Amino acid sequence: MNRYDARFKLQVAKEACKTVTSVKAVARRHGLEFSTVRRWAATYRLHGWRGFHRKVRSYDLQFKLDVLEKMRQAGMSGREATTYFQIGDAGAVGQWQRLYADGGAQALAPPPLPPQKPMKKTRSSKPAEDMSRDELLKEVAYLRAETAYLKKLDALIQEEQAAQRAKRKPSKD
Repeated sequence: MNRYDARFKLQVAKEACKTVTSVKAVARRHGLEFSTVRRWAATYRLHGWRGFHRKVRSYDLQFKLDVLEKMRQAGMSGREATTYFQIGDAGAVGQWQRLYADGGAQALAPPPLPPQKPMKKTRSSKPAEDMSRDELLKEVAYLRAETAYLKKLDALIQEEQAAQRAKRKPSKD
């Protein structure tokens, strides 16, 4: 799935909202799916430029129920509700509908978090003055290994984040 920056979405949406060009023509010109351009144009009509500057968020049970209730009352489609409530994932509302139909409100609730396990002690409980030379050497070796592991983990996380950032940037073709 491609990610596009807000400026590009706004430009395409404005172009699609002009009466002289069709949404299909705009989609073809930019190499985008028709449904994507249609969604961006609807977002622009309803929310203006602010519709493209939203933050990633999670949706609690009450919000999901409010969306489904508004859809029922107003006869909205899933796509219309996604645009109206500024939900980032185009398929989220359809998934909520299916979950609600299968299991009611409980099916929409997030799963409970697993209990947290207490952290293991990494250091010995003895002060350094009371430890033998062998015990001190073992602790130093353990701490060095732990530090090396954490540095490697940090490097892997940074590498993954850099790859994700590079993936998100649209090509300038």
